[in-house]
Amino acid sequence: MRKTISIIGSITLFSVIVFIAACGSGSSSGTAPSGKTIATGPAGNNLTATIANADGVLRKGSQEFALTFADASGKPVDVGAVAFSNHMGAMGGMGAMNNAATLTTTGTPGVYKGKVEIEMAGEWQAQITYEGPAGKGSFTLPINAK
Repeated sequence: MRKTISIIGSITLFSVIVFIAACGSGSSSGTAPSGKTIATGPAGNNLTATIANADGVLRKGSQEFALTFADASGKPVDVGAVAFSNHMGAMGGMGAMNNAATLTTTGTPGVYKGKVEIEMAGEWQAQITYEGPAGKGSFTLPINAK
């Protein structure tokens, strides 16, 4: 009887550990963006912005990503209203392309969830602006879509 209870207890503990690992954000401190980094760089006002998703790559088509603004210690910082657009300049006879992303806030201030449609593979510029408690900023991050 004790052996059965011990085995059940071990299975329960193992299940809890697996559940916690599966639901984690990928960071023990909760400061890193969800997933693997696609691009990161200075966002002005002593902040760093990071774009990330599950596999660390934006691909042609519709997809989701996370955008995180953090201070020098890596702690997410609320920047207020954010606009995000991917831009590819004109090439040959093809005009410039702009793919706006839809951003929503998350339960963590400074971390935004985004959805974007990338028209084609290639070099894009993520053009990001923000205005709010952390000030006002505008910057660009290069992204190579697959």
